[in-house]
Amino acid sequence: MGKESSLVSIRPFRSPHHTISDVALVGGGGFPQPGEISLAHHGVLFLDELPEFKRTVLEVMRQPLEERSVTISRAKFSIEFPASFMLVASMNPCPCGYYNHPEKDCVCAPGVVQKYLNKVSGPLLDRIDIHLEVTPVAFKELTAKQESEKSEVIRERVVAARQIQAERFSLQDGVYCNAQMGSKQLHEICVIGEDGRALLKTAMERLGLSARAYDRILKVARTIADLDKSDSIRTEHLAEAIQYRSLDREGWAG
Repeated sequence: MGKESSLVSIRPFRSPHHTISDVALVGGGGFPQPGEISLAHHGVLFLDELPEFKRTVLEVMRQPLEERSVTISRAKFSIEFPASFMLVASMNPCPCGYYNHPEKDCVCAPGVVQKYLNKVSGPLLDRIDIHLEVTPVAFKELTAKQESEKSEVIRERVVAARQIQAERFSLQDGVYCNAQMGSKQLHEICVIGEDGRALLKTAMERLGLSARAYDRILKVARTIADLDKSDSIRTEHLAEAIQYRSLDREGWAG
């Protein structure tokens, strides 16, 4: 079925412009209507140029990201909209775009880079599972005719991991994947050994990670282990999950 049919069978993909208002994003109005986060329910919400969004717009996403729903209250009634979406965001490292570039120098004035990154608050970054710094691709690599892993193969691996998670949470109401685990389930399912605890302790002390970031790392590590078809979370799974917290690194922006 297509996107315009009454029964939606294709996961939604929403990509609002950075000039969007907080009401348009989370929903509201005199007669409350769902916002972009609810229209992206069980799909993807893509925010391009994340620091260009107004601070108030980004901050209203914190509660829906945590609770996977949003409540709009009015004088006589309140209404709850579902908001279980996957947030994907992109941003430049600085206004000129060349901070940390391997070949070109950043031309931003002192303090500008940190000011630019501070437009995205720490509590919001805490709620994003994976932070990846994408470095420029060299021309030689762009033009190389090398075989890469096919999407079909990756899809099979992802489907197998999702099946593992579906079986794991088959008796849990409303939980279908690792990202939806509560704190109790997290401690029961994401068990790590002594080596893993030592690695995670060192990472938290050096990177200054929060308790929420700790939970996110465990969930990502459990997912990496599922993709690897491993019953337990090994040290290499934890190490990979920690590497996916690049914006938590102390001194990342100078």
